[in-house]
Amino acid sequence: MKKILLALLVLLLACSCAFAADIYESKVLSVELDNNQVNLYENIPFAQGYWRGSMLYALHMDVLVPDSKEPMPLIVFVTGGGFIMAPKNNWIQQRMRLAQAGYVVASIEYRYAPLSKFPLPLEDCKTAIRWLRAHADMYNIDAKRVGILGNSAGGYLSAFVGLTNGMKEFDKGDFLDYPSDVLCAADIFGISDLKNIGMDYDEENQKGHASAGATEALWALGTPTFGGKDGGVLAHPEETAYASPITYVEKNAGNLVPMLLMHGDKDTLVSPGQTDLLYQALKAKGVETERYIVKNAAHGGPYWVQEPVMKVMVDFFDKYLKK
Repeated sequence: MKKILLALLVLLLACSCAFAADIYESKVLSVELDNNQVNLYENIPFAQGYWRGSMLYALHMDVLVPDSKEPMPLIVFVTGGGFIMAPKNNWIQQRMRLAQAGYVVASIEYRYAPLSKFPLPLEDCKTAIRWLRAHADMYNIDAKRVGILGNSAGGYLSAFVGLTNGMKEFDKGDFLDYPSDVLCAADIFGISDLKNIGMDYDEENQKGHASAGATEALWALGTPTFGGKDGGVLAHPEETAYASPITYVEKNAGNLVPMLLMHGDKDTLVSPGQTDLLYQALKAKGVETERYIVKNAAHGGPYWVQEPVMKVMVDFFDKYLKK
């Protein structure tokens, strides 16, 4: 009798388990690996100096590092900020998309107006590149494969870095044994000529850009109270040209790198003509250059994180940093 009861109990348990399995059956998900884990290293100091000769500053960067057994190419990301700020936490979707495509992405700070003026922000960008090369092993960077990308004022600085390859004039600060050169540069709705930022806009807009209080005037000329020049960018053509990327197409013609230029046709802050000026000048010098107009895109906004736009950026960097 005990044997019969035990057999019945085993049978009931088996039926119960089978019944439960039928009710609570798990779904099976098969996954193909096409993305690596990305790690974030925040607020890494890369430079220390002074704002306007008196205020001690520290500049920082955030670095996205995908998991990889092999060293990866580096993209230095330069944020915009209207020449009056440099928030390195901007554009996380753009930076993550680039990191997922197999790049170490370093978003950097730089000095800005009115506490600073050109060329100090460009010097900061080049210092960041040298610092990253000096610390390449820490972040699994292939120091021979470096590109740069920026939006707005960051696009201006990105273009400037690409246009001043090989020039030592703007290499100041630490790690001078390492080069600040890049293999390619992407300028997303950036400025090429400071005296013509509103070139396609109405007279009132252009008048505002020419005023002494315009941010491009503070950037290029400084503030009169602290030794800068008053009157606006049109009143000081030599200083304005010195702080304009377009100047260096001719000045540094033998060292120019391939460049990607993108602009929205609904940009009301920086004229789309600004990237066209640079595009035409680079093409005339035989430099490999691509320019895209993004329909309905403004100066920033959601169009700039959509996959078709991001694919253009990734394909550009793949062409010059991977192939």
